[in-house]
Amino acid sequence: MHKLRMRAFTGILSAIALTVTALITGTALSTADAATWPTATSSVGTGSTISVSGTKDYGYARYYGTGDLGTGSQDEDQGPIFELADGATLKNVIIGSPAADGVHCLGSCTLQNVWWEDVGEDAATFLGSSSSTVHTVYGGGAKEASDKVFQFNGAGKLVITKFAAKNFGTLVRSCGNCKTQYKRSIILNTVEVTYKGSRIAGINTNYGDSVALRAITIIGDTSKKIIPCQKYIGNNTGAEPTTNGTSADGTYCNYSTSDITYQ
Repeated sequence: MHKLRMRAFTGILSAIALTVTALITGTALSTADAATWPTATSSVGTGSTISVSGTKDYGYARYYGTGDLGTGSQDEDQGPIFELADGATLKNVIIGSPAADGVHCLGSCTLQNVWWEDVGEDAATFLGSSSSTVHTVYGGGAKEASDKVFQFNGAGKLVITKFAAKNFGTLVRSCGNCKTQYKRSIILNTVEVTYKGSRIAGINTNYGDSVALRAITIIGDTSKKIIPCQKYIGNNTGAEPTTNGTSADGTYCNYSTSDITYQ
């Protein structure tokens, strides 16, 4: 493997290892400035989904939708700007507006320093079907997500580290009514969210989902309206799922008051 690629791969593995260690030990990663937004080096419009395999570094170019991807709607069936094959890494890219359905991951994937300036339907949707699938989001941020930032429809694990979100509905949602349902685990470590927002995580207790929150910073939410962990009773019929509480319980919602800092 090329030395530069080996260093990048090693860095990502180290980030995952740190996050997993934090989950096991209950400690947080060191504080990082997750909200330093990059300046686009160029702007590129695309009317069709860009397929990514292997590792693709866009050098902080901005990509936005045109044509069928440029309606700016909340249509659930619209295509993504990027579609990642199993094992792919997308890095150092800005997704502008219109953003269509952002990024789709077909299996294990890594999103490294991906920034959404104005989220369309969702920033990213994770679709892997194996319990061994691992989705990694390291660095980056998203703004103006009227519904969800990350939609977790597939199986496996989602690890989000050093990420920032502002003006959002739900930061990450385990699908509440997909035709095929799975047990899903989510880890969020060193994540910064800025009000307005509704929920950090939404999970389905009846499918055995879990979320661990570590080093979460909530900015501007003086009334503490943002719910750290919303529990649901999911289904596979397409019906709207019912809620099932919000308390930290050590099984589904794993965090303590010290894991969340208000600024």
